[in-house]
Amino acid sequence: MSDFYAEQLIKKRTDGKDIMKKTVLIALTVISFFAAFLFPLLMLLPVIMIVVDVFLFRKLDVEYEYIYINGDLDIDKIMHKEKRKHMFSANVKDMEILAPENAFQLKDFRESKFYDYSSGNPESRNRYILVISRSGEITKVLFEPKEELIEGVYLLAPRKVIRK
Repeated sequence: MSDFYAEQLIKKRTDGKDIMKKTVLIALTVISFFAAFLFPLLMLLPVIMIVVDVFLFRKLDVEYEYIYINGDLDIDKIMHKEKRKHMFSANVKDMEILAPENAFQLKDFRESKFYDYSSGNPESRNRYILVISRSGEITKVLFEPKEELIEGVYLLAPRKVIRK
């Protein structure tokens, strides 16, 4: 039997919260320049603010990588194409259901932890919710798998996958 492997990279869309964070950071940097002119003891403040801006702007540039290998799904967050952080792991054995975001089968899982590892685009056609049960705790994960990844899950658990 051969291994099943699927990999996908999703760019997170800049949303209103990200724009607000960037705006506040830029405003604070500008204010720090004016404060440095008024109070010479604060000459280092604008430099510190620019460094903070650079680091936080990089942190707001996010992509999600989905890797599915033989029943194991890993989701990593990649910031500014440089730093990787592991966000989520699941196995098909723990899966309750994989269904499109608006599927009626998900109504039974309303009260649970929710994680969003999608692009943030509500108009995207392939937004799916993965429901995982571990130690009696239900977790829902919103992500945007391509058909190849859904097919891999379907091969191992056909009764748990709802297709569009």
